[in-house]
Amino acid sequence: METKSQAEARSEGERLVLVIHGPNLNLLGEREPEIYGTTTLHEINDRLRALGSELGLEVETFQGNGEGQIVDQIQARRGHAKVIIINPAGYTPYGMAIRDALLAAAVPVIEVHLTNVYRREPIRRRSIIADIAYGRIMGFGAESYMLAMRAAASLLTGNDGR
Repeated sequence: METKSQAEARSEGERLVLVIHGPNLNLLGEREPEIYGTTTLHEINDRLRALGSELGLEVETFQGNGEGQIVDQIQARRGHAKVIIINPAGYTPYGMAIRDALLAAAVPVIEVHLTNVYRREPIRRRSIIADIAYGRIMGFGAESYMLAMRAAASLLTGNDGR
């Protein structure tokens, strides 16, 4: 018979959300604040962990500037993460290795962007993962991540509205 602590540990592992921030997002708050806002990545991660805790989710965050670093993180959490929230940033139009790693992870993916990419340069409108993402959230600044976390919770409880 499973003990309460074993059940809690199993339950936590079943509710792991991996949040991946792509290149240059480590500079949030100082890089082009007129476009990306003044909220730092550290602040976003703190808010994500707090919201995750409120929703009963385990949250891991990672920021990488290299495509290989991002692929390594996705592969390392394969079989553990139940939902991946990703802002591919500069890899959005061409990150084929990231796309392949996400497909191999075989879990729902939520694509996030701070800005509405359709109100920006045409190259930013193309996403290599849009067709494999469960959904895309963009244009709400740092709040885009919080909306994605709420969507992840809905996916994990089966209350996604589909």
